Amino acid sequence: MTRTSPASRRARPRPARRPGYLAAAAVFAIGMAGTTLPTPLYGLYRAELGFSELMVTVVFASYAVGVILTLLLAGNHSDVAGRRPVLLCALGLAAASAVCFLLEGGLPALFAGRVLSGFSAGLLSGSGTVTVLELAPPGRRSRAGLAATAANMGGLGCGPLLSGLLAEYAPLPLALPFLAHLALVAVACAVVLLLPETVPDPRPRARPRPQGLYVPPAVRGVFTPSALAAFAGFSLLGLFTAVAPSFVSQMLGIGNLAVSGLVVFSVFLASTAGQSLTGRVSARAALPLGCGVLVAGLLLVGASLWAESLALMVAGAVCGGLGQGLAFRAALTAVGEAAPAAHRAAVISSFFVVAYTGISLPVVGVGALTMWLGLERAGLTFTACVTLLVLAVAVRLIRHPAVSRGR
Repeated sequence: MTRTSPASRRARPRPARRPGYLAAAAVFAIGMAGTTLPTPLYGLYRAELGFSELMVTVVFASYAVGVILTLLLAGNHSDVAGRRPVLLCALGLAAASAVCFLLEGGLPALFAGRVLSGFSAGLLSGSGTVTVLELAPPGRRSRAGLAATAANMGGLGCGPLLSGLLAEYAPLPLALPFLAHLALVAVACAVVLLLPETVPDPRPRARPRPQGLYVPPAVRGVFTPSALAAFAGFSLLGLFTAVAPSFVSQMLGIGNLAVSGLVVFSVFLASTAGQSLTGRVSARAALPLGCGVLVAGLLLVGASLWAESLALMVAGAVCGGLGQGLAFRAALTAVGEAAPAAHRAAVISSFFVVAYTGISLPVVGVGALTMWLGLERAGLTFTACVTLLVLAVAVRLIRHPAVSRGR
């Protein structure tokens, strides 16, 4: 028997260790941060270009249109082309969006930047989530689920915080936030190149085959209540992302952009915290419980508009975000577990279509109402309508829990 000497064992090259699910989560977060980067800057764009509050919400909604179109046309593409090519494409679109904002070419450039950002988020929502889940070892699937949803919400929250701080305390307020994000995107691209591919026999050159909204019959018992809960929670996120800075500056008289960014960040931070609590209760209980906490947050937001109180607004953001996060992770986990492996990205993409419809349509309604009712009454009308919606969803979940037919 031949023995290997210690010297030869030391000389034997070891296989390179590739980044895992936490690195994929970081890539996911960087990509999503770019989608909310302009949030505290809309006031500066309004002053420079002279458009209305309605136009702010329309510009914001163009992002959601880009997300939904991408999810419908290419939401399942990473199942065929592979996760890495789709992630790189999403990051490239995020970089193109930042360049549009850097050009400062008026409303057309803003619309182009938001639509490109929506394309990026649409690709990331499905492929990013699935990549994080698939790279996790079997014993860490639960942690990977938290990492994926935390990267999504955490990234969305870090965008306005970063741009608010840079715009308020650094030079070039309409340029430096996007330059910083371009640098982060370059780092994320390098990480993606090191990630292992999780799709067997990927075909990077394959053409997307639009599948539309695809939910197998066996998954619909879980999908329907989960998607309704996501729609309601994302409606609150849309309010804070699109018009909360206007509430802070116009109604509360606070012109500090860092404060506006911090208020928006608080709702996403609370969402991440709510997601961390989901593992302590079952998905069946977490969904209606999250809706109940979300209702309390909406009531606080309404009270903050009526009393013109920053403290109540932050409390509403924290409480509402906590409920949204609690319900969102439970919903996403339930849908991801129920979906068959061959169609997991497609089903998750369909889930995000419903969620992003909630983040766009109600917010445009607020912008339209502002033209006739003013900012305060429009905000109160919005919170009342979404509160009723969340209550209806909670009743639906209590009567018909999210249970898969096949389980």
